[in-house]
Amino acid sequence: MTESNPPPTQVAGEPPPRPAPPGAAAAPPAASPAADLVPRPAADPDPAADPDPAAGAMSGPAASRPPDGSARSPAAAPAGDASGGGRLAGIDLARSLAVLGMFAVHLGPRPENVAWVPAALLRACQGRSSALFATLAGVSLVLISGRDRPRRGREGRRVAARIAVRAVILIAGGTALTALGTTISVIVPYYGIYFLLALPMLRWRARDLAGAAAVAGLAGPLFTFLPEVVPGGWLDAFAAADPVNMADGRGFIDLLLVGEYPAATWMSYVLAGMALGRLDLRAAAVRGRLAVTGAALALAGYGGSWLVLDVLTGLGPAVRAAAAARGPEFSGPAEGASLAERLLVATPHSGTSFEQAGNIGVALLVIVAAVAVLEAFPGLRRPAGPLVALGTMSLTVYVAHILAVRFVDLDAVFGSPQASLAVVVAGAVLFAAGWSRVFRRGPLEAVLHEAAVRPARLVR
Repeated sequence: MTESNPPPTQVAGEPPPRPAPPGAAAAPPAASPAADLVPRPAADPDPAADPDPAAGAMSGPAASRPPDGSARSPAAAPAGDASGGGRLAGIDLARSLAVLGMFAVHLGPRPENVAWVPAALLRACQGRSSALFATLAGVSLVLISGRDRPRRGREGRRVAARIAVRAVILIAGGTALTALGTTISVIVPYYGIYFLLALPMLRWRARDLAGAAAVAGLAGPLFTFLPEVVPGGWLDAFAAADPVNMADGRGFIDLLLVGEYPAATWMSYVLAGMALGRLDLRAAAVRGRLAVTGAALALAGYGGSWLVLDVLTGLGPAVRAAAAARGPEFSGPAEGASLAERLLVATPHSGTSFEQAGNIGVALLVIVAAVAVLEAFPGLRRPAGPLVALGTMSLTVYVAHILAVRFVDLDAVFGSPQASLAVVVAGAVLFAAGWSRVFRRGPLEAVLHEAAVRPARLVR
């Protein structure tokens, strides 16, 4: 197919291009930062070039391979490359931090058993790492659907089909992981629910998505009360026909309303991430506003909970005593918790509006910091390459650590939770760095991609 050369694109802040003298050959247009960031889709784009919401921000061959088709890792990408550019590399760096934070929560020691500095870090990871992970899922959903120019027509329908197929696979695979019976609450099946619920909003503008995130954050906690007001017979009948209801009672009711990561409350993170993905994170002014917004949300969430419980109502000591009585496993309101625990605390996985606001604020700060660092210091992109690679295959390493917990007594093998965590983190980073030098995607990311792309190509 022959294409005519489009007129040169003027980048904001630069002088307009000079017209070529008569008779001179037209020079190819210079690539703009936006073109470096997300390649413009052709009439029928190669689905392999799209970011995978369950795999990483950008893991397709168009981003990870040079024109000659040879393999190239994120660490080796030049500064102007899409995979090495500050925005996408920063998103993958933030995703790797989220994964490592979840490793710390699942494998590391209890905060009360270590010195105060690592204890503070472990406490900071609780609830916030998984919330950051979900926020980044929203960012990736927007990247795959066209970022600032959502795909429409057949392209849009194919994108929706791919996301829907991924969602079904994640629900089924996550249910199988949950059935292994580990002590970890598996987030994978919840991801599938998030993707399905996000499908109608793939074309929304950033402002609309931010508004939807705010509504979800305020109304979501109220929806978690539904199982307590709906007749028990209805719930039992639904559970009996639930295709993902395992022996431990986990099913769509848990995925939607009462699980560890219920969509009723966690969609606020996904929607906030989708709004974030619509913005130009390479612009310093945008990052500055997001940093202020993140700090304000964190203060309003965590500080607001403290203000209501300890200053305005005086319920804080009683609520904390009730939580402590439940033991160290308590991470959020449980059955029989008071209304204050259900709606006013900001503890990890409490699902309250206060916790969601605080967690979204922290997620914004982490993402903005990761992008800003790689933008401001391009020389760090090479040493950060292994962590960026880890972010592109987060599904693989997440599932691997679930299987390791299920089939290996890590503490017995390595001697302590600290050693277990160090070995798993080092192993995951080294694996990701080595794998990315040879293959375009992580193992599970490649399987998921192929399983979704093939049926999507049938959509007309």
